[in-house]
Amino acid sequence: MGCVMNQVEALLGRSNRLGADPRNTNYAGGNTSAKGAETDPVTGQPVELVWVKGSGGDLGTLTEAGLAVLRLDRLRALTSVYPGVEREDEMVAAFDFCLHGKGGAAPSIDTAMHGLVDAAHVDHLHPDAGIAFATAADGEALVKACFGDRVVWVPWRRPGFRLGLDIAAVKRENPQAIGVILGGHGITAWGATSEECEANSLDIIATAQRYLDEHGRPEPFGPVVHEPLARDERLRRAAELAPVVRGLASTDSPQVGHFTDTDVVLDFLARERHPELAALGTSCPDHFLRTKVRPLVLDLPPTAPPADVVARLKQLHEAYREDYKAYYERHAEPDSPPMRGADPAIVLVPGVGMFSFGRNKQTARVAGEFYVNAINVMRGAEAVSRYAPIEEREKFRIEYWALEEAKLQRMPKPKPLATRVALVTGGGSGIGRAIARRLAAEGACVVVADRNGDAAREVAEGIGSSDAAVAVTVDVTGSAGLAQAFREAVLAFGGVDLVVNNAGLSISKPLEETTEADWDLQHDVMAKGSFLVSQQAAKVMRAQGMGGDIIYISSKNAVFAGPNNVAYGAAKADQAHQVRLLAAELGGDGIRVNGINPDGVVRGSGIFAGGWGAQRAAVYGVPEEKLGEFYAQRTLLKREVLPEHVAAAVVALTAGDLSLTTGLHVPVDAGVAAAFLR
Repeated sequence: MGCVMNQVEALLGRSNRLGADPRNTNYAGGNTSAKGAETDPVTGQPVELVWVKGSGGDLGTLTEAGLAVLRLDRLRALTSVYPGVEREDEMVAAFDFCLHGKGGAAPSIDTAMHGLVDAAHVDHLHPDAGIAFATAADGEALVKACFGDRVVWVPWRRPGFRLGLDIAAVKRENPQAIGVILGGHGITAWGATSEECEANSLDIIATAQRYLDEHGRPEPFGPVVHEPLARDERLRRAAELAPVVRGLASTDSPQVGHFTDTDVVLDFLARERHPELAALGTSCPDHFLRTKVRPLVLDLPPTAPPADVVARLKQLHEAYREDYKAYYERHAEPDSPPMRGADPAIVLVPGVGMFSFGRNKQTARVAGEFYVNAINVMRGAEAVSRYAPIEEREKFRIEYWALEEAKLQRMPKPKPLATRVALVTGGGSGIGRAIARRLAAEGACVVVADRNGDAAREVAEGIGSSDAAVAVTVDVTGSAGLAQAFREAVLAFGGVDLVVNNAGLSISKPLEETTEADWDLQHDVMAKGSFLVSQQAAKVMRAQGMGGDIIYISSKNAVFAGPNNVAYGAAKADQAHQVRLLAAELGGDGIRVNGINPDGVVRGSGIFAGGWGAQRAAVYGVPEEKLGEFYAQRTLLKREVLPEHVAAAVVALTAGDLSLTTGLHVPVDAGVAAAFLR
């Protein structure tokens, strides 16, 4: 068993190293394997096994749980019952009958390649340099010139059992070879040991890149015709366009967005030939499954007026949808899965950058990364030959493959707020922190906004990676700062769908002791601040055309006249009426505006911890540490209100079940009769 564990550990180490470098393979792309013997617990005899990365896994983060484990004798016995390429898909189901024990992860379509090739270790990768050879018009001759007989050309074939048989035959017939270049696809390498296999994979990649560097012609994309905009101007334009582009890309189903303006992207879009090359589409199956068959490319210069850009993007989007429907209809067969949507996954804007889209932030980001891979592939192929991706018909067969459809159907049901982007003010503490955490738990991408940048970052990092949450530092009393905060939000996730006006503070004083500064501060943060936040939110939401939600965290004090509370109560009453006014004004845009009236949220509250608790405790004549209990006892339900209860109300208003509710105030106060709404 020790030898087996060493074998698996070596496989995982190799996989993680290869997957950590984007020059070797893309996220979730490629697969690795190792063969070895283990004692069969039923017979007590040795049994030959293959451990191979399972379906949907990522090499860079692969663990033992992500490996499929199959018996080699049964896997190889499938060659005698293989029904041919017309019934290729049946072989994936047959892999289930080859599993050892519980079998680990679900076997991928590439399992046959790993099991049938007579080598102890096999790597299949998607390096940009390798795919450049694979997509070159004279790829076979280039492979011969670059590698001699050490690497063999295998013409394009859709991944599956037949491809595994082909590569196994190449290995048998070419004992000197260390691997193959798969036409239109990637590379496969092998070795007697894990170290040898990894070395052969890296050798193929490095040799291919060296050949491209030494033999490639300069400027394969042609001369520069439009320089990129300066960085600040570029980011302003990107933030201006992001909600518009996201709305277009969400015509069939809501999408999360990602923006990329790396040098690779900007240089490609600055060059004369980018429109013709982009129109050819990507080639490697992993690429176009995530980027669609081709991108939408804006055909205006970077200096075009924003209004002209928006108008042209809408025209191009309509044409893209018609073209995609025609593509589907050209190739669809009676048993093809239904069209999944005709919107682009990649939108290229010269001088600005690339917008990419997906069902969540990670998917959107990875789609953009894959298109960067595709640009690198096109550059390499054009430098030494002519970029010639697989034909459109083959792309369709991959995109609408029954096995891909089955993989999509196996995905877990989306969470209630999946695809929605939420911005929470005052999100660094108390109620705002609880709201941010709960919205993320329900599937939203969250922008944690707070004047205390460290607190906002702590909350965002506690939620997860930047694919789940980001922090912005902002004072809600300034329109310029808020405009920048919303720019950061839309550049992070493509737009904003759900805004929570939570930032607040309170100063408890009698009328005569309330200073003009006390009054101004509370009204600036809550009345003026929420007005400015809602103004920015409406601008983004209208540009998206996807509707949206604005939630005001108001207070019981908006309707209840408590003692020594004139400035706070008046500011909260202002917020409460903003809800009604904006619900009436924004309803025509599908934007719903609702409020929540909490009361007595002591534990975990930033306001109470900042001195308000001590002031209110003094008013009511109770110890500060007993204030929560005091508030609870004056309610009908005799229960203390916590920040999580307010967060739950936000979800109730925004997760879909109350989709026709707007202009409502929801009390979250455990029942305060004097604050009943009338």
